[in-house]
Amino acid sequence: MNKISIIIAAVVSLFLFGFFPAVTNYASINPPYDSIVPLYKKKIDQWPAPTIDKGVAWKEFASIKRDTNYFKTQDLPDVTLGKMLFFDPKLSSSNQISCSTCHDPELGWTDRRRVALGHDHLQGARNTMSLFNIADRTSFFWDGRAETLEKQLEGPITAHNEMAADFDNVVLKLSKIEGYKAMFKNAYGDEKVTFERIAKALASFQKSIKSQPSRFDKFIDGDYNALTEEEIYGMHLFRTKARCMNCHSGKHLTDESFHNIGLTYYKREYEDLGRYVITKLPGDVGRFKTPSLRDLLLTRPWMHNGLFDNLEGIVNIYNSGMHMIDPKPEQKEKDSLYPYTDELLKPLNLTKEEKKALVAFLEALSGTQYKMRRPEFPVK
Repeated sequence: MNKISIIIAAVVSLFLFGFFPAVTNYASINPPYDSIVPLYKKKIDQWPAPTIDKGVAWKEFASIKRDTNYFKTQDLPDVTLGKMLFFDPKLSSSNQISCSTCHDPELGWTDRRRVALGHDHLQGARNTMSLFNIADRTSFFWDGRAETLEKQLEGPITAHNEMAADFDNVVLKLSKIEGYKAMFKNAYGDEKVTFERIAKALASFQKSIKSQPSRFDKFIDGDYNALTEEEIYGMHLFRTKARCMNCHSGKHLTDESFHNIGLTYYKREYEDLGRYVITKLPGDVGRFKTPSLRDLLLTRPWMHNGLFDNLEGIVNIYNSGMHMIDPKPEQKEKDSLYPYTDELLKPLNLTKEEKKALVAFLEALSGTQYKMRRPEFPVK
């Protein structure tokens, strides 16, 4: 690691743990709960408008509801087949790795690792994204390289550092199992096993994976005691001074778009060029998909590289604005790919009390966790 990398790593660490705040005046003040909280204890269409930059497409918050058809959905033939396939390690070349290896229902449909661990204990380059509410995604992977869930499924199954399988071999293995042939017939009308049907069934199952309502949802739906005054104030900051809603809005608190938040690590350890690898557009260097903030306490560690496991630290990073790592004009002139941090990120000047309230709100976005039982596999 060179001297520049060491200095940058040290600065980021100081921001993470709050030892080097973006503002120096942390005098103790009483948050204005009395003037702010009543503004939100009413129907959401009467809330104060959020602070949104010009040109930013955003959506108002919306609550999620408990899925009353969940168990009926799980009994549908294609969903039942997809669930069986999801937990079956026979989809991998080693017969030891299943989709659930990295997307464990008891771990928030992630693996709780910094980056995924796959075939031959090879590490991936990025953090495992949760499957919560995946039916509502508009693109897949951190770089958005798959436009459909069915297309996304091809990547992990064939990647040498994940399941390292071959489509034809997977189809051949499953075609020899009587139990699977019966399930394919029940789902699709005949016993024929194809990879297209495998992908379709897996997608059907994954689309049934949804978040449970959180206290945040109960508050939106009229239970005004579901959030504390500090959490409500944190929500107000999320919508205004903290500028979070410029990227995290709508039902799932994501704009489904891509941004460079200053974590490209350009020409340093952990470098990841993000969406640029797919589009080859210089403006996409370091841009990654905006993750949903739903159930974030169940899906840590965070960010595309999984390097962050502390909400207070993440708030400190955003509070800084992250533009201290932008290239100087002479650097950009010599290297057109040298990335700028997204203009939506700006120094926030949050006080210690405001950061605490913001973290409290973020912690209220996680619902209860349903621990799905693993299915018994068809006889060999």
